[in-house]
Amino acid sequence: MLASAAVLCAALTALHAWIPNTGVNAGSLVQTLLPWTGLGVPVLLGLAAVRRSRTVAVAVLAPAVVWATVFGGALTDKRSGGGDLTVVSHNVDEGNTDPAGTARVLAGAGADVLALEELSDASAPVYSRELAAAYPHHAVLGGVGLWSRHPLADVKAVPIMPWTRAMRATVRTQGGPVAVYAVHLASVRVSAAGFTTGRRNAAARALAAALRAEPAPRVVVLGDFNGTFRDGALAPVTSHLRSAQREAGAGLGFTWPAAFPVVRIDDVLVRGMTPRAAWTLPATGSDHLPVAATLSR
Repeated sequence: MLASAAVLCAALTALHAWIPNTGVNAGSLVQTLLPWTGLGVPVLLGLAAVRRSRTVAVAVLAPAVVWATVFGGALTDKRSGGGDLTVVSHNVDEGNTDPAGTARVLAGAGADVLALEELSDASAPVYSRELAAAYPHHAVLGGVGLWSRHPLADVKAVPIMPWTRAMRATVRTQGGPVAVYAVHLASVRVSAAGFTTGRRNAAARALAAALRAEPAPRVVVLGDFNGTFRDGALAPVTSHLRSAQREAGAGLGFTWPAAFPVVRIDDVLVRGMTPRAAWTLPATGSDHLPVAATLSR
């Protein structure tokens, strides 16, 4: 039984993309929590030691090798120097009791562009006031906003849901224009009915349509995707973009919940730009950690 569990653990990690999303959306749930399949390796090794079973010890090599193949590269530090555009994205949490303190943490990161999600009518003016000195250009639409050191143009809402949860602007940098999106996909829930992702998936498809129609050669998508880059249901978006964390980060870069992050649902995705470094910022008053990346054109 233990040897079979080891093989199952290996298969789950290796074949996660084949798990269907019918019914309870098991595919998305497994892909969201996929890095944690690695915990099966020490647990099974411990049980093998208790049972003094060489068979199980050998069988555990399968999930160990598969996990290292899938995630081993993420554990290395791929950050490098260079880059001429630093961006930060943060779901600031509508219930955040210290938006001014959060704004100061974000301003201290020294980014060229900030994307904030889950702004409220009460908090948006606080962020605008606190960030005004460092970011002379900004726009807020619904629950999302962009703050920039460079001029903004062509600001518009991106209709991914009945209310505004995404926006797009052209950031006029010294090296040329960059299309920047601030995005907050719909939330997901785990309940007796399974992993509820319908509204999020519909929002992702709408965002993907907007990105396909985007004419700019350089695109940055910042936000809370309420799903990981490996979640197959988000493939309409992620299959055409690259994750800065995967290409130029150190570690898995988990972002939620901030007190003990177990998943990376906040990300910096790019097209036509090269990630040079990606990292998470210290916790603020939000339940998410901010994410940052330095990019080059």
